[in-house]
Amino acid sequence: MERREVAAVLAYTGRLDPRTIRTDPGEARDQLAQWHELLHDVPFATDHGWDVRRAIRTHVLDSPYPILPVDVARAWRAYRRDRLDRHTDPTPTADPDNPAAWRAELLGSRQAVATGTAAPSTHRQLTSGGPHADVEARLRAIGSCVPPTIRAALAPYRPARAAREAAVAAGLPDALDVPCPWCHARAGEPCRSRRVGPDGRARGNAPRATSHPTRLDLAAAELARQEAA
Repeated sequence: MERREVAAVLAYTGRLDPRTIRTDPGEARDQLAQWHELLHDVPFATDHGWDVRRAIRTHVLDSPYPILPVDVARAWRAYRRDRLDRHTDPTPTADPDNPAAWRAELLGSRQAVATGTAAPSTHRQLTSGGPHADVEARLRAIGSCVPPTIRAALAPYRPARAAREAAVAAGLPDALDVPCPWCHARAGEPCRSRRVGPDGRARGNAPRATSHPTRLDLAAAELARQEAA
C-alpha cells in the first residue's frame, strides 16, 4: 500500500476503534510511518478475497486490544499461505530446454497466486461426477468391487467375513446385524470367545470366525419379525 492508502486505512480503523486515533501531529506522523513500513507490501484489496478492511473489522470484533499494523501483516501472510497451500503448479508453457524461462514462468504464477491477482490452480482436488463408463461396465460384469477369485483367495485371512458372506449367500440371516447376548459384541462386530474361569470371571477375548448360536437365533427372530411386518 502507498502512504495515502495507509492513511485511509488508519482513518477507517479510527472509525471502528477510536483508541487508535492520534490527535498530536507528531504522533500521527509517526503512526503513519510505522504502518507504512510494515504494510508497504500488503495490498489494499485483491480480486480474490483479500480486503484489508475486512481484516481490521475481524480483529476489532474478535480482540479486546487495539489493532496494530503487525496484526494486519500477519493476516495477510496467513491469506498468502492458505492460497499457496491450495495451489498446484501448472505445467509451464515455456520450452523445458530453457531452464531460465521455465523457472521464471513458475515463479510468476506462484507470485500471482500469492499476491491475490490469480486464483490457485487446484486441479488435484477431487471433482464431481460418477465413475467412468468402463468402470461401471466392469462392476456390472463382476457384481462387486472385489472379483470372486480375489474374494476366495482372501477368505482364509478373513474367516469372519467369509462366514458372514456365505450365510447371506445361502439365504440365512446375517448374525452381525444384531448384538450378541452372550459375548455382548455390538452389531457389526464379530463375536468374541469368552471362557469362564474357576473364579467365575470371563477369560479370553479373541474374535470368533462364527457367531454364537444365541446370536444366530436372535438374528433369525429379527429377520422373521421384519418379514412379518
